[in-house]
Amino acid sequence: MTTAQPQELDVQPTPLALLLLGREADPRSERGVECPGDLPSPSDPDLVARARAAKEKLGDKVFVLGHHYQRDEVIQFADVTGDSFKLARDAAARPEAEYIVFCGVHFMAESADILTSDDQKVVLPDLAAGCSMADMATAEQVAECWDVLTEAGIAEQVVPVSYMNSSADIKAFTGKHGGTICTSSNAERALNWAFEQGEKVLFLPDQHLGRNTAVRDLGMSLEDCVVYNPHRPNGGLTTEELRAAKMILWRGHCSVHGRFSLDSVNDVRERITGVNVLVHPECKHEVVAAADYVGSTEYIIKALEAAPAGSKWAIGTELNLVRRLANRFASEDKEIVFLDKTVCFCSTMNRIDLPHLVWALESLAEGTLVNRIEVDKETEAFAKLALERMLALP
Repeated sequence: MTTAQPQELDVQPTPLALLLLGREADPRSERGVECPGDLPSPSDPDLVARARAAKEKLGDKVFVLGHHYQRDEVIQFADVTGDSFKLARDAAARPEAEYIVFCGVHFMAESADILTSDDQKVVLPDLAAGCSMADMATAEQVAECWDVLTEAGIAEQVVPVSYMNSSADIKAFTGKHGGTICTSSNAERALNWAFEQGEKVLFLPDQHLGRNTAVRDLGMSLEDCVVYNPHRPNGGLTTEELRAAKMILWRGHCSVHGRFSLDSVNDVRERITGVNVLVHPECKHEVVAAADYVGSTEYIIKALEAAPAGSKWAIGTELNLVRRLANRFASEDKEIVFLDKTVCFCSTMNRIDLPHLVWALESLAEGTLVNRIEVDKETEAFAKLALERMLALP
C-alpha cells in the first residue's frame, strides 16, 4: 500500500492495454504513469552529462540503486548494483543519503522504503515500472483466498511464504498471518522454517519458484502441489484438493522467466556442443529439471565468475544481465548466450531509462521531490515483521 489509498477511491479497472501503452493509471495496481514536468528527449546528446552533473550536485544526499536487469545507460550511474533485497539493505546502510533513487521496479522501491529510516525518501524514476508477477496477487485476492482456506478448515495449518517480488500489501498480509518472506536464494530455508510452523504453505505470488523449491530442494512430489487461481471460484480447487495439498501455489509467474521452454533447452544443446544450461528458479519446472545449474541472479553471476576459460553457457534470465555478462567475460573466452532465440527484456524494468533518471535527479537537485514511494505505517509494520522473520531464518 503506497501513498494512494485504494479503498477510498471509486474507480473502474483500467484496461491493461492502456497501462502498457503508458496511458492512464490504476490506483489499485502497483503501476501508475504520472510523471510531472517535461522529460528530456531520448535523443538529447547531453543526457549523460546532465545525469552526471545532477548527481554531483546532490553529492552524498543521493544514493542510486541499480538492479541487475536495468539498461546499461542507467546502470552506469548506480552507486551499487544487485538484486532487489540486497539493494534495499544497501539503502538502509546509508542513513546519510536523504534520497534513495531506485532504478528497479515498484515493489523493490517499497521494500527500500520499509527498510530505510523515516528521514530517507525513496524515488522511483518512472512510476510505470511495475512488476507483472507482483501485480498477479492483490491484497483483495489474497484476503479472499484466506477466506477460502478458512472455509475449508485448514487456515490454521497454513503458513504464508511470500516471494520478495511482491507488493508491500502482500508482505504485510504475510507478516500478519505468521509467515515469512523469501528470496530466490533462501526459498529452501524459508520453506523448511514454514513447515516447522505448520502443515501447509501458501506460496505467493510465483508458482514456479514455489514448485521448484518444494520438489527440487525439499523432495516433495508434484502431486503435493496445487495451484490456486484467484480468477476462479474457490481458486479452481475442491475442498478435498486443498486439504490434501502441502504446497498451495499462487497462480503467478514472471513474464520473462516464464517464457523459457524445454524446447529452448533442447535447441541450445543441439546448437552448442558442451554448453552448460544455467537458469533462474522462476523458470517452469520442466526447464529447471532439464538445466545443469539453477540459481538466483547472484548465483548466476558468481557461477560465471568461477567458470573456467573456454566454457560455454546458456543463461535463462533477463537479457540485459545476460548481455552484460557476455561482454564482461568475453576476454576470458567464456561463451555466454541467451537461452531463448527470441529477444526478451523485462518490459517494465526497462521503463527506467536515461531520460527518466535525468528528470528525477535534476528535479531532486533543484529541490523538488518527485515520484516518492511511501508505504503507510501499518502496512510497513507488518511487512517489516515478515522481513525480519526472513532475516532470522536459520
